Amino acid sequence: MKTKLFMMQLIIFSIFSVQAYSQDFEISQELANKLRQAIEQPSQGQLEIIAINKTPLSQVYEVELNTGELLYSDMSGDYLFAGDLYQTTNSGLVNLSSETRQLRTVARIESIPEDQMIVYSPDDEPKATLTVFTDVDCTYCRALHRDVESLTAKGIEIRYLAYPRGGESAGSYEKMISVWCSQDRHKSLNQAKNGQNLPARDCETPVLEHYELGNLIGISGTPALIFPDGRLIPGYMDVDRLVSMMGIE
Repeated sequence: MKTKLFMMQLIIFSIFSVQAYSQDFEISQELANKLRQAIEQPSQGQLEIIAINKTPLSQVYEVELNTGELLYSDMSGDYLFAGDLYQTTNSGLVNLSSETRQLRTVARIESIPEDQMIVYSPDDEPKATLTVFTDVDCTYCRALHRDVESLTAKGIEIRYLAYPRGGESAGSYEKMISVWCSQDRHKSLNQAKNGQNLPARDCETPVLEHYELGNLIGISGTPALIFPDGRLIPGYMDVDRLVSMMGIE
């Protein structure tokens, strides 16, 4: 943390030590073209710029890549650096890069049709939603699933997405295909989480799309919890802690 902050300070100091620019600090087409020409080269693989955003620093821009990574550019586009951008406040440090990632995560989750999820809803209007990337063979995923009834009783809607650890090579991959192809996904998911064998099924499913999305937003294990504000919390949490973190009384 200290090293990252030191490097960030050093780079920002270098940027602001160069000759000051008097022109407008709006994002220019010239800057966008220059960055795209440098980054979106075949030699760089499949890298693409999906957004260039202003930051609180008038001479620094945030460059968001299709891989989920964030880079920062000076206003000339001659220099890029990687790392999180922090703002100092009276209450401590605010990670501005994290805020960008959370907003992007929310947008990506919201783009998934609900019929591609397995949703457990409260009887009444949900007070909050929790999106969970899950693997049916994961021990802690099974522990969380046993809490679903308690969580929905607290007003939390659970929305499951598939994350077979290892993708198509995962031992759980075919099981998750069978769950998503079932006429009764809730029943099949319950059975799979209980270790019961499911009849093999095959159909067009979003399982791999969910898995790729999870990788894009930084998931490496399960369960992975996505809060309504886009925060990614890895691992199991008990009911009381989840309720507290989601601000539900």
